[in-house]
Amino acid sequence: MDKTYQPNAIEQQWYQTWEEKGYFAPQGGDEAYSIMIPPPNVTGSLHMGHAFQQTIMDALTRYHRMSGKNTLWQVGSDHAGIATQMLVERKLQAEEGKSRHDLGREAFTDKIWEWKEASGGTITRQMRRLGNSVDWESEAFTMDEGFYKAVQEVFVRLYDDKLIYRGKRLVNWDPKLHTAISDLEVENTDEKGHMWHFRYPLADGAQTADGKNYLVVATTRPETMLGDTAVAINAKDERYNALIGKEVILPLVDRRITIVADDHADMEKGTGCVKITPAHDFNDYQVGQRAKLPMINVLDHNAAILDEPDCYTHEGKPTDSFTASIPSTYAGLDRYEARKAIVADLDKLGLLEDVKDHELTVPRGDRSGLVIEPLLTDQWFVDAKSMAKPAVEAVTNGDIQFVPQQYENMYFAWMNNIQDWCISRQLWWGHRIPAWYDDAGNIFVARNEEEARSKYNLDANIELHQDNDVLDTWFSSALWTFATQGWPENTERLKQFHPSDVLVTGFDIIFFWVARMIMMTMHFIKDEDGKPQVPFKTVYVTGLIRDDNGDKMSKSKGNVIDPLDMIDGIDLAPLLAKRTGNMMQPQLAEKIANATKQQFPEGISAHGTDALRYTLASLASTGRDINWDMKRLEGNRNFANKIWNATRYVLMHTEEANCGVHGESVELTMADRWISSKLQKCTADVTRHFEHYRFDLMAQTLFEFVKNEYCDWYLELSKPVLWDDNASEARKRGTRRTLILVLESILRLMHPLMPFLTEEIWQKIAPLANLAGDSIMLAPFPIADEELVDEQAESDIEWVKGVIVGVRNIRAEMNIAPSKPLPILFKNGSAEDKLRLEQNDQFLTALAKLESITWLEDEQEAPMSATSLVGDMELLVPMSDLIDKEAEATRLNREIEKQSKDLSRIEGKLNNPKFVDKAPEAVVEKERKKLNEMQSTVHKLQEQLAKIMAL
Repeated sequence: MDKTYQPNAIEQQWYQTWEEKGYFAPQGGDEAYSIMIPPPNVTGSLHMGHAFQQTIMDALTRYHRMSGKNTLWQVGSDHAGIATQMLVERKLQAEEGKSRHDLGREAFTDKIWEWKEASGGTITRQMRRLGNSVDWESEAFTMDEGFYKAVQEVFVRLYDDKLIYRGKRLVNWDPKLHTAISDLEVENTDEKGHMWHFRYPLADGAQTADGKNYLVVATTRPETMLGDTAVAINAKDERYNALIGKEVILPLVDRRITIVADDHADMEKGTGCVKITPAHDFNDYQVGQRAKLPMINVLDHNAAILDEPDCYTHEGKPTDSFTASIPSTYAGLDRYEARKAIVADLDKLGLLEDVKDHELTVPRGDRSGLVIEPLLTDQWFVDAKSMAKPAVEAVTNGDIQFVPQQYENMYFAWMNNIQDWCISRQLWWGHRIPAWYDDAGNIFVARNEEEARSKYNLDANIELHQDNDVLDTWFSSALWTFATQGWPENTERLKQFHPSDVLVTGFDIIFFWVARMIMMTMHFIKDEDGKPQVPFKTVYVTGLIRDDNGDKMSKSKGNVIDPLDMIDGIDLAPLLAKRTGNMMQPQLAEKIANATKQQFPEGISAHGTDALRYTLASLASTGRDINWDMKRLEGNRNFANKIWNATRYVLMHTEEANCGVHGESVELTMADRWISSKLQKCTADVTRHFEHYRFDLMAQTLFEFVKNEYCDWYLELSKPVLWDDNASEARKRGTRRTLILVLESILRLMHPLMPFLTEEIWQKIAPLANLAGDSIMLAPFPIADEELVDEQAESDIEWVKGVIVGVRNIRAEMNIAPSKPLPILFKNGSAEDKLRLEQNDQFLTALAKLESITWLEDEQEAPMSATSLVGDMELLVPMSDLIDKEAEATRLNREIEKQSKDLSRIEGKLNNPKFVDKAPEAVVEKERKKLNEMQSTVHKLQEQLAKIMAL
C-alpha cells in the first residue's frame, strides 16, 4: 500500500470496476429488497440534500446486498416540465434568437430531447462520484416510452372511474410562464408592502351600529377589488351582523354586492370586514363556495386587467345572469399600474381611509421569480378525497410506517383535509393529456385518437384535436414505484421488487409526492388476493441540510454548498465557473461565488467521497434539521487516514508471516480475546442501527470501536507480543490472526458507509484472512457471534487501559517526557488488581513506558508521589528524581502569568459595550468561547502548580 492515503487515486477507479462487472444489478437470494430513488430533475446538479439522502440509500442497499438479499436500487430522473422547458427556451433564445413559438411544438420538443441526450446526465455522473450502487441497466426517465404508456393508462382509467375531471378552478398562475404551478413551486417570501383601507358605501340607506353609511375593508391587492362579489363579516360581530344579507356599492364599478356571514372574517383583525374576490384569492374562493357567490375574473394570463371580465357561477360555469364591467381606464393595465390608478381614483372619491405599512408574505414562482396570481382557469383535477381513504388506512394499520413516527401526524393532517389535485400544466414539455375535443368542446378521453373514435363511436368526419396541456410532473412521478418496473404489464420484475422496502425522502414533499404515490399505487396495484399494495413499507424522513449558521441552503441566498467541492476541494480562483453555467438564473453565479469565498476564504481541501459520506451519516439524527460541519468532515478525513495507516501496520506484521487462518494452533492473549469480544458487540449494534435507521448512532459506534478500541488500543497492545523475542510462535500467530480477522470484519462493517476505502484495503486483507471473492460488495455482512463475547477479558483490559491512562496523565501533569521510563507503585489494590497486574505486566511495561513495577502492601509507606486512581487502587509515581521542583514551579508561574494577561485582555473586550453591541454575533461568540478556554487553561495550570508545590 502507498504510504499516503489519496482518495482520488482509488475512488473513480473502483467505481468503474464495480459498474463494468455488473455488481450493482439485482443478484442474490430469494428474498428481495428494493429502494426507489426519488428521481432528481434532469436539469439538476448534485446538492447536499441529494448527497445526504443518497448516502443513506446506498448504505441501506449495500447492507442488504451483503446480507444476501436480491437487491435493487432503482435509479432514474424526472423530466422536470417547467425547469427543462425554461432552460431550453433560454438556450434557444441565446443561440438562435428564437422562441419556442418560432419552432412550433413538435420541433421545440425535439430540441429538448437533443439537449437531454447531450447535457441531461449531469446529476447521474455526479451520483457515480458519490459511490451510488444503483442499477444503471434499468435507469428510468419519466418521459420514456414505457413510462408514457403507464401515465396514459392511469389517466384514462381514473377518468373512466370518474376520479379525474375537468373544471374551472382557482390555481397558482405564473404570469411569466403562463402555466399553473404547484404549491411546491411557489416560494413564499417575507416582503414589505402596504395595507390599503377603503370605504365601501352601504346601499339603500343602511347603516352600521355606530351610524356609518359605509364599511371599511382592507386589502394588500387593490386591483382585485374590480372582481369583488361580496363583503364578509362575522355573524357574532355586533357592529355589523344586522347588515347580513344587505348590500354595498362596489366603488368604481358601481356594482351591488352582498354582505355575507362567514367565520373567515375575524372580529379581532383589521376592521372586521373582508372583501371577497372568489376568482383571485384562495381563502375568498372557499368563502365563495360556502356562500355560492358568483366569480368574476378581471385578469388575463399576463396578470393585466381585462377589457371585459369573465363571469362564472360558483361552480365555474360561464353565466350571463348578471352583468359586470371594468372601467375602460384600467383595461390593459399591468396589475401594478392598475393598482396605482385604482388607489388614486378611490382617493379622489374620498374612499381611501388609510394606508399602512405592512409586512406580508408574497408568493413567487421559484422559476420565474414573479408574484404568483390565484387565477380561474380550465384545468384537469384528480378527485383526491376519494382516493385518500385507503391511503390513510395504510398508515393507520401499519402497512406503511413513518420513521420518525411523528411525521404520520403531518401526513394525516394533510390527507384528512385533502383538496382536489390540479394535474394540468400549460407547457409543451411533458406528458400530453390523452384527451380529445370536437368543435363543440365535448371531451373524449382515450389512449390515442383512434381509440377515442372507437370508444365513443365517433364518425370519421368529426374533427378532433388533442388537449394542448401536459400533466403535472408530480402526476407521473406518483407512479414511480410501479411504472419503473414495467407496469401496466405484470412483469416478473414488478412481482419481485414491488412493493419496495423503504422510501428515503424529505418532509417537504410528504404531501406532494409521498401521499400521491400511496394513493396512486393502492388504486392500481393489487396483490393476488385483490388487496391494494402499498408502494413502500417504510418512509424514512430525513432532516434538512442547512449551512453552518443554520440557514436553509438556497441559490437565492448564495449559501449553496456543492458536495463535489467537499470531495475534490476547490481553488477559489476559478470558483464555480463550471457549476454556475447551467443555473436557471445565471445572475446568481456571482452571489454564490462571493458567499462561498466568505464561508471558505482559503478554499476547500480535498476530503474524498468516503469522508463526506461518513460525515453525512454521522449527522443523520432522526428528523432534525442538520447544520453542516466542516470540522467533522475534516475529522472523518483523518479517520479514513487512520484506518489506512492502521492497515499498513497490520500488513507489515502479517503479509510475510503465518497468520493462523488455515487451522494452525494459536494462543490468544487477553487483548486478542478483548478486541474479538468488542467486535461482536459492535457488529450487533451496527446491525441494530441499520434496522432502526439510526445512521448517526451507527457512525458513532463504528468510530468508537475502530479508532478508539482497534487503532488506538489494540494495535498498541499487539506490539508487546509481536516485538517480544521470547513470545511463543503460537502466541504471535494468535495476535496476527486477530489483527487480520478483526480488520477484515471492520472493513465489511464499514463498507456501506465508506465503500471505496474499504474495497481498496479488503483486496489486500481478504487473502490474508483466507477469504475468496472478487469484491467486498459481494462479501457477507458480519454477524455477531455471542460465543466470542468475553466479559472477563473486557473487564481486565479496561483495567489495563485505566492504568496506562493514569500514568500518561501523570506524565502530562508533571511535564515528564513520554520517553522517560518511570517507576510505578501500586497501593490499596485488591487481590483481583494484583492478579491483573501479574497477567498484564508485559502490556503495562511496554505501553506505559515503565522502569519498574512495585506492589505496596497496606503497611508499606509510599514516598512523595504524583497519584492517579483506577477504581480504589492508587497509582503512585515517585517524583524525587524525576523533576526539578523549583524549575518546574518557575515555568508554571510564567505560563500562568502569560495566560492571565491574555485572559484580562479578552475580559476587557467583552466588558466593553461598544464591542459587544457593534461586533457581529459570531465574532462576539468566538471571543466568549476563547475566554472559557483560557479560564479552563489557567485553572489547570494552577492545579498543576499546587501539586508540584506539595511534593
